[in-house]
Amino acid sequence: MKMQKAAFMRGTDKMILKEIEVPSIKDDEVLVSLEYVGICGSDVHYYHHGNCGAYKVDLSQDYMLGHECAGTITAVGKDVNDLKVGDRVALEPGITCGKCEACKSGHYNLCPDVVFLATPPVPGCNEEFIAFPADMCFKLPENVSTKAGALIEPLSVGFYAVEQSEMNTGDTVVILGSGCIGLVTLLASKARGAGTIIVADLVDARLNKALELGATHVINSKETDIFKKVKEITGGRNADIVFETAGSAVTIAQTPFLTRRGGTVVLVGIAAQEEISYNFAQVMDKEITIKSVFRYKNIFPKAIAAVGNGAIDVASIITHEFTLDDIENAYNEAVNNKENLVKAVIKIK
Repeated sequence: MKMQKAAFMRGTDKMILKEIEVPSIKDDEVLVSLEYVGICGSDVHYYHHGNCGAYKVDLSQDYMLGHECAGTITAVGKDVNDLKVGDRVALEPGITCGKCEACKSGHYNLCPDVVFLATPPVPGCNEEFIAFPADMCFKLPENVSTKAGALIEPLSVGFYAVEQSEMNTGDTVVILGSGCIGLVTLLASKARGAGTIIVADLVDARLNKALELGATHVINSKETDIFKKVKEITGGRNADIVFETAGSAVTIAQTPFLTRRGGTVVLVGIAAQEEISYNFAQVMDKEITIKSVFRYKNIFPKAIAAVGNGAIDVASIITHEFTLDDIENAYNEAVNNKENLVKAVIKIK
């Protein structure tokens, strides 16, 4: 019996390491030796609060987090033809039924029976090896590292958010939050041809990263009246599209006030609380279109191609790297170090 090292949260704000069995693969699966796993905002919510929106961890049991991952294939099932041992792959972490109305209509991200890594009760991938369906493993080009490959998952969220917005070339965009999801939304907006990209956050280090990645304006909302500043930048018009990526009740409530008449709000971030007050008088008066994002669909190949051809440097978002042995410190830093940590990854091996 071959064993591997894996990390589990034990209650909130605590992580432990265990030896568990390396999984065996089914005929349509591959065994992936994981090399990098990102720490997502949802992982941080689960670790620190025990829930993310309506999804709750059973805190009476140890639970494995992690869903942003990439590595190298070490074994393939007998029915796998398109991948081979030695291929480096990024894993799309949701396994859907393929039979329901959502799946058959192309909206597989809404499959009610999806098995998604690190969405309770499904365990995540903070481990050395994972068995996974081959058709959800996407080969990385030679010039794309597995570190960048681990960020294809959050980049896909940004791509999908921009698709949902139906952005036009030259549009003025406001992005509330410059954590990882805010930054990948910035990268996707830039690639789509946004004219003005305004990013707001409370942390200067994150805003500096946004400027580095192509934001035309940044606003520290702790120091500046965001509503006045956006009007100043846009000549009183406000934004064509407002993306909420922080998952904060405060920024969600700000969105209709920052949107132009006839504009669009795209809700991307997931707040820890399920119910939030919202000014629908603003929505009705401006005839605002509100769209929401739940993960992504049919995006991984596009995101990998954009990184592979140099259109997007997704690895530049990473500010911190930790080993698997140091994973508790990594998660505590993600919870507490908002001043410096933008995106952390775990180097598994």
